[in-house]
Amino acid sequence: MTEVYFHCSDASHDLIDSRGTAVSDLSEACAHGRRLVHAMMTAPNAEDWRGWELRATDELGVDLFVIPFASVIGRLH
Repeated sequence: MTEVYFHCSDASHDLIDSRGTAVSDLSEACAHGRRLVHAMMTAPNAEDWRGWELRATDELGVDLFVIPFASVIGRLH
């Protein structure tokens, strides 16, 4: 198990994950990150999520991957 931190930001906001989440591998971390992005976008609010991204880091602060929120939104009809 390793701790992964899921930070979310756009040009004017930074939401820093100071607790982290224990995951067994990178695949589990990616799945958890996509669930977090989806949960944030579906919560009742007026935020425009298109410019946001989730950045996952390890306990040393090394970037593991980035998920742009726009990639989870999908194509507009």
